[in-house]
Order: sequence, then C-alpha cells, then structure tokens
Amino acid sequence: MKIAIPDLISNSYFPAAAAVELGMFKEEGLDMSLELIFPVDKTLEVMRDGGIDFVGGSAHSTPHAFPGWRGAKLLASLAQGMYWFLILRTDLGAKKGDVAAIKGLRIGAAPLVELGLKQLLKESGIDEVRDGVRIAPVPGAFSGKVVNFGLTAAKALEEGTIDGFWANGMGAEVAVRRGVGTVVLDVRRGDGPTGAFDYTMPALITSDRLIESDPGACAAAIRAIVKTQKALKGDVSLATEVGRKLFPAQEAEIIADVVERDLPYYDASISADFVAAMIQFQKDVGLVTETVAYEQVVATQFSEYWT
Repeated sequence: MKIAIPDLISNSYFPAAAAVELGMFKEEGLDMSLELIFPVDKTLEVMRDGGIDFVGGSAHSTPHAFPGWRGAKLLASLAQGMYWFLILRTDLGAKKGDVAAIKGLRIGAAPLVELGLKQLLKESGIDEVRDGVRIAPVPGAFSGKVVNFGLTAAKALEEGTIDGFWANGMGAEVAVRRGVGTVVLDVRRGDGPTGAFDYTMPALITSDRLIESDPGACAAAIRAIVKTQKALKGDVSLATEVGRKLFPAQEAEIIADVVERDLPYYDASISADFVAAMIQFQKDVGLVTETVAYEQVVATQFSEYWT
C-alpha cells in the first residue's frame, strides 16, 4: 500500500512518515511505502485516481479532489489545529501577533494552503487588494523538481525574492535559526483571530473506495498513527532517528525540537465541533457550497481506534 504526503522535510505530516520509518504500519500488518507528492491538490488527485491509498494532508483540502466530500473521508487527525506559520523578514521588525505587519508585502504560500492565510487576513480586517498584500506561490516551488515547500520558502526569504511565507514549522525554524525570518503568527498556539485554529488540521485521509473494499486496512492505518503519536510522546528522540533516514543532515538534527513543540497536539480524534468549524471555513473560501454532515466528512466507524 502507499501513503503520500505533500511535504516531507517538515513536521506537518510527520506522524505519517514516522509510522512508515518506525515500522508501525508493518506492526499493524500493512506493507506501506511513503511518497512525496507536491502540492496537496495533486496528492489528493492521485488518491482519487487510484495511484495511492492514503494521504497525510490538510483536512480542508479534501473537497478539491472530492467535491462536496463525496468519495473520501478523514480517518484520524495527525495533530490538532491549523499548523502553518506566518514568517516575515527579520529586518522588517514585525512583532509576534501583529498581523497588520503583512501589509504591502509579498508572501509565499502553497496552493490550498494559502486559503487559511487569506481567510485569517479577512477576519483580521485586512483586505489583500486595499492593503497591497500579494500572496502567490514561492519562486522555484513549481520547478518540476521534487519540492519540500517549507525549505523552499525559507530559501526564497533568505534570497529576498519574497518578504515572508506561510508554511510549516520546519520552514519557520530554519528561517529563524538562519536569522532571516521572524515568527509573526503561530495560530496553533493562539495567534490570529478566534476560530482560526479549526480551519484545518493535518489528517489521515482515504477514499470511500478503500473504506468499502478494505476496512481492515483503514483500521490498521489509524492504529499505526496512534502508536506513532504515543511513541513520539514517550521518546521524542525517535524523531531524530526518522529524520536521519529521510532528511538532509541539518534538518534531521532540528526535527526533534520542532516535533517536541507539537506533541501536545498529537491526538488522533476528530471532533464534531472541529468539523463544523472547518466546513464553515470551507464555505467562506468557496471549497464547499453547502453544510456537510459530520458523518460525510469523518469515517466514524473507526473512531474507536483513535485512543
């Protein structure tokens, strides 16, 4: 079986990658391979077309390939809350929490990921056109090569081709450690408008086709994710072990620090309140046109495995 994630050198979908590298899927009877397919819209399209079995990706993005949540469901949360950071050039002197500092700047963001930033700005009273905010793909992100978005964004910030980026914790950490970026918004830990936390979450996603044809594999995949979350909570140095298998040397030595900050959010459950908030966000940004029931979004028959 295959699981794909849209960003590899990252903490965003790390429990999925770690479940492969630590042998948790194998322990649950699944011969699982890991693929990087960027960006998330393409990841979901490949699953829709039968090329992969599972996606570790942003929950809110699912209707891109499965309109109206028809044909796919969330199996489990990889971690709670919207997990991207707004990083601005250090020389701008922006303060943490000052979303207005984004006015007049060029911001790099990935497809579908940028919707979280756009809605956050709208709810903060910032108009992209009036306030001169330009949100676009990071230069080089669609070069045809294998792309790890956060690192590409940090490199572009260092080179001055963008003024900031909206991306994962690894990209944020690299930019901060290099002295080129400042964390302005960390929504998962309280920055931004009320409710932004529940715009999305990193989730284990699969097709209705697989749920119907192989429910045992779906249950086993959830159990593997939960075991991985628990293992990392028990010994975060396992993140370094995984990083050394998958990442360049510098990022391999950073990943445990980044993952350690995420451990309080390692909870596989998906609540009805979260889904209601996410659906409202999806309606606000045009990903869905109608309210969608919890049972249409979440494969509730597997909820017993979240704990």
